[in-house]
Amino acid sequence: MRAIVNDIAKPAPDILETLQVGKGGRRRRVLRWGALALLVVIVAAGAWLVFGSNGGQPGVQYVTQAVRRGDLTVIVTATGNLRAVNQVEVGSEISGIIKEVLVQNNDRVEKNQVLARLDTDKLRSQVELSRATVEGARARIAEAQATVVEKKLDLERAKALAQQRIKSQQTLEAAQAAHSRALAQLALAQAQVKEAQARLQTDETNLEKAVIRAPIAGIVLERRVEPGQTVAASFQAPVLFVLAENLAKMELYVDVDEADVGNVRPQLTATFTVSAYPGRKFEATISRVNFASKITQGVVTYETLLTVDNKDMALRPGMTATAEIRARHFTNVLLVPNAAIRFVPPPQPAARRGALEGLLGGPRFRRPAKQKTETAANQEGMVKIWTLVDGVPTSQPVRAGASDGRMTIIEGAKVQPGTKVIVDVRGGTR
Repeated sequence: MRAIVNDIAKPAPDILETLQVGKGGRRRRVLRWGALALLVVIVAAGAWLVFGSNGGQPGVQYVTQAVRRGDLTVIVTATGNLRAVNQVEVGSEISGIIKEVLVQNNDRVEKNQVLARLDTDKLRSQVELSRATVEGARARIAEAQATVVEKKLDLERAKALAQQRIKSQQTLEAAQAAHSRALAQLALAQAQVKEAQARLQTDETNLEKAVIRAPIAGIVLERRVEPGQTVAASFQAPVLFVLAENLAKMELYVDVDEADVGNVRPQLTATFTVSAYPGRKFEATISRVNFASKITQGVVTYETLLTVDNKDMALRPGMTATAEIRARHFTNVLLVPNAAIRFVPPPQPAARRGALEGLLGGPRFRRPAKQKTETAANQEGMVKIWTLVDGVPTSQPVRAGASDGRMTIIEGAKVQPGTKVIVDVRGGTR
């Protein structure tokens, strides 16, 4: 049994001869060639990782779009509300109880048409009292005039007797003073008549104002009062009705952001939509851009007025509208997608490249010329777009112009229509 085991453990002579065991020189040559082959494999694998397709990252695919020529319109978007061109709030200048209301919401009214009436019992009584006061003041004038005549006769008599030395000088002076007082009483009575007449006129005006009339011809937008309601006009006139003169012409007030106000000016055209008609666009024209700013939660906007034609009466005051103002238009310009300007290529595999270069003992790979070009482009205030050159993203400096939010106008000597620019990347590690 032991003899069989020893035979199995002992290698056969032909196997040892094949593996060159026992022959030191040939074995060293085999090891040397094996190490050289392994080094070649490592170098080839590293070169593929660093300089292979898709910028040196396995699995990376760049999405590109072509630069093209075309037209571009800069659109400024703003929101706001519709209002009537001439909207009037009708109130009451006097206090009282509403006796009757003669109109409803949406009623068409003419100028000076009666809208409501207040109870006038107290006002009529005040008017009668003022008239009586006027009559009393006029009676006092008549009395004062009679006194003046009487005192004038006394004065003339006193003068005649004084000349005959029958009356003393003191008596003459007293008669003159009495005549002057009579004239003053007459002037006072005349003034009292004017005061009473003014009060009468005020009371009569208040009586007329108890009838609420329409100041303009238009439509009743709001009725805020009911019969029996008490109106108190102590500090300010309460609003009873809101009238719109003409809803066939309306105004749209929108808030334009401070970043866009430089592109907005009068006479520009715009379209807007309202929630009531989702599939319809309405036309408008800018008539005014206010210089005064509005600050809402730290956002600065400028109120802009647009005029709207509403002949079909589809629009109503208060509707919220989203307007698109056609600020600027460019024809036959070079256009690139905004995504191409925002694109940033994924980082190169520096760790792998550094490890490989460290293994080979060489310096890191650098491109001084390209870095210099990029720095010059940044100093000139230009932007970069990226194209594929031999599968590697390469930057191209261009000057960016106006944008509509989707496309941007560019100018660049090396970019022509049809040039493929990178807009996105798929796969790999961003």
